[in-house]
Amino acid sequence: MLTVDLHVHSNRSDGSFSPTQLVDYACEKGLAAFALTDHDTIDGLEEAIRYAQELREEQNQAACAPAEASQDRGLQAAKRRAPEVIPGIEFSTEYMGQDVHVVGLYIDYRNQDFTGQLKAFVDSRTARNRKMCALLQKNGIPVSYEELTAEYPDAVITRAHYAKFLFSRGYVKTMSEAFDRYIGDDCPCYIPREKVTPVQAVELILAAGGIPILAHPVLYHMSDAQLDALTASLKEAGLVGLEAIYSTYNDADERRMRALAAKYGLAVSGGSDFHGTNKPGLDLAVGYGKLFVPYSVLEGLRKAAQEAASAP
Repeated sequence: MLTVDLHVHSNRSDGSFSPTQLVDYACEKGLAAFALTDHDTIDGLEEAIRYAQELREEQNQAACAPAEASQDRGLQAAKRRAPEVIPGIEFSTEYMGQDVHVVGLYIDYRNQDFTGQLKAFVDSRTARNRKMCALLQKNGIPVSYEELTAEYPDAVITRAHYAKFLFSRGYVKTMSEAFDRYIGDDCPCYIPREKVTPVQAVELILAAGGIPILAHPVLYHMSDAQLDALTASLKEAGLVGLEAIYSTYNDADERRMRALAAKYGLAVSGGSDFHGTNKPGLDLAVGYGKLFVPYSVLEGLRKAAQEAASAP
């Protein structure tokens, strides 16, 4: 049965695999499709989509070549059957004082209004990171913003990058210590990000022609009433799907999320939230070993998006 993974990160945000490496790994895993959903950035999409297209062209050429000349190439192509790369994003938003993530699938990542909004987010992040570096310096950690970006040149800098940097330089003994002493919430070097609301994220995704999905709702540890209220408000704004299949869910979690999706007429989505080595033990396509997202989930999301677009 064909499988998909609709929640994947590259090193353009806080994953460890490059977009090209993700395509290769998806081939190895036999995925029919995966969504590259980096945090608040689309920087890896062009590379991943272009590389997957190149692999498909190689496969087509191998299939069309004379049998005696293409045997080896055909075998190689079969092993590297290119998945569909779904252009996506994961917005970090704030709702009632806590983080809530909204995934967008099939976004038009060349849409100028959309890219303009993302640039504003990047500019805000840059200002925040410079301030955090200044606070670290005041607390005896001589790290500059220039050093940080030189270490991670293609990434959207997150607190995970700070922790890795401090650990690699010997300023802390573990990455957890970096959060506990310096950059965790309410710590002396932490500055909160400027965030959009979940409703604004849904609206941005819709404006870019995408499919908005509420990511991993169980992780927010909301009461049933709070999660119900959030889902209702997002449905009214145009939410299409809800992540009911996820790496850390148990059977009861999945049943509860499927019931919530059904209550509000939302399609079910699912993904691993793969980050490479930055989330040890969590693998592409299978999560912690039991994740399974059939291709029918992607078909259901597409159908739901079409119906929503055609509704009066």
